[in-house]
Amino acid sequence: MRLRMRSTRALGVAVSLSALAALSACGGDDAFTEPTTDATEPESEPGTTSDVAAATGEITVGGANFTEMLVMQNVYAALLEDAGFTVDIISVDNRETYAASLESGDIDVIPEYAATMAEFLNIEANGEAAEPVASSDVDETVTALTELAEPLGLTVLEPAEASSQNAFMVSSSFAEENALTTLSDLGALGQPIVLAATAECPERPFCELGLEETYGIDITEVIPLGYGTLETKTSVQNDESQLGLTGTTDGSLDQFGLVLLEDDLGLQNADNLVPMVNADSLAEFPAIGEVLDGLSSVLTTEALAAMILSVDTDRELPDDVAMEFLTSEGLIG
Repeated sequence: MRLRMRSTRALGVAVSLSALAALSACGGDDAFTEPTTDATEPESEPGTTSDVAAATGEITVGGANFTEMLVMQNVYAALLEDAGFTVDIISVDNRETYAASLESGDIDVIPEYAATMAEFLNIEANGEAAEPVASSDVDETVTALTELAEPLGLTVLEPAEASSQNAFMVSSSFAEENALTTLSDLGALGQPIVLAATAECPERPFCELGLEETYGIDITEVIPLGYGTLETKTSVQNDESQLGLTGTTDGSLDQFGLVLLEDDLGLQNADNLVPMVNADSLAEFPAIGEVLDGLSSVLTTEALAAMILSVDTDRELPDDVAMEFLTSEGLIG
């Protein structure tokens, strides 16, 4: 399956050349090309999306322009195409752009992060000083997101098990020597800790401040090497720092002999992947909900991490990776 940019329904802003260049770097030169959709869908095995009542029409899947979101957009697109829709993908550089296009109906559906989108809409509605509505509880967070989305004509579907949020890594040897599996274990260790992270980490409640206040971790220095970068991983691997900042969907940790410590006290908000749909589009095409809700229990954090690794490390195309995943899970016949 190959997907094209839609030219008949303008977003109101052009997708930048830098966005296209970034996509090419992730997946190849023909990442946006003409889709091929059979006029007659073949019969499929039970459990595939072709079991959904016949769905026809044009759907635009949109969202952000980086590997994780490009993979998710192609996962959604493949499922919807398998159900009978003609699907286009439009990826842009910022949330403000695609959120406005989702509200207007220029985009029909997007993959989003529950907590991040909830706070984005919260600030849009209530200002920068608004009390946070997201938490580490996915159900509470999705409820808050739904309440903010509905007045905008947006519908929130079932969240996936997969969650993409801040995570902290240590070397496997350090974890084994000190019997560490959780961030609470690290705090109880009482050892001075050097943290490799972003330059902003010392001021962030979900980074140094949260690690100290929630877990009692004694952070003596933050080395500004970035979020999940090669430099951050190498620093932890070589014991120049004992703790490093990355994401839960980082699938490369095994290559560096690193492991994540569980956020057992829920410092991070629940950024589970969740489909958001324009309510008018869903009313016109209710099969969108049926198709995408079937993904929620199958899409795990580990599965998403593996797909991202295939694109970033193995140089596979996002649409190929999406098809391989959905086929292996029996969601596409």
